[in-house]
Amino acid sequence: MNATTPPDADVNRLLQAWSDGDRTALDKLAPIVYDELRRLAAHYMQQERSGHSLQATALVNEAYLRLVDYKRMRWENRAHFFAVSAQLMRRILVDHARKRNLKRGAAYEKIALEDTAIIGEGQDETMVALDDAMQALARMDVRKAQVVELRFFGGLSVEETAEVLKVSAITVMRDWNTARAWLYREMSGATENGS
Repeated sequence: MNATTPPDADVNRLLQAWSDGDRTALDKLAPIVYDELRRLAAHYMQQERSGHSLQATALVNEAYLRLVDYKRMRWENRAHFFAVSAQLMRRILVDHARKRNLKRGAAYEKIALEDTAIIGEGQDETMVALDDAMQALARMDVRKAQVVELRFFGGLSVEETAEVLKVSAITVMRDWNTARAWLYREMSGATENGS
């Protein structure tokens, strides 16, 4: 943790106050976590195609507006907050990609998980394909999908992911390895009748 990073206790205290209905806690929390949310959004935007109509700041702002609507969320800690924020950002980008694909009538092909970091014109299709694979994984095993969400999209460490999911770090690693292998097969077309 560097000198500008707030202690987790401050963030956790404000999250608890927000969960308890203190609307001013969110106003106090926003400037504390903004830089980290911006970094998370920038990470997402690096994976998007060049010339994307959303910018990192707009992605943070949209996620913040959606977070404000979470009136009944019981925030557990800082890691939980950033995991939910990461999920919101991914949903925003997937929704944006689906709308673009509908406008263009685009179809997408199966893609390997490792290819999702390549910037290019096909990123909307890649994001949609990854989201479809994630939804299929969640139907089979919710926790494995959560592990991918937290680690790959949220950038959480194994320990932070274990804390959010209330499981051991060993369980997180086992789920992470299994889920990555499954997603790789799903996105590369190795499943679904050998296609």
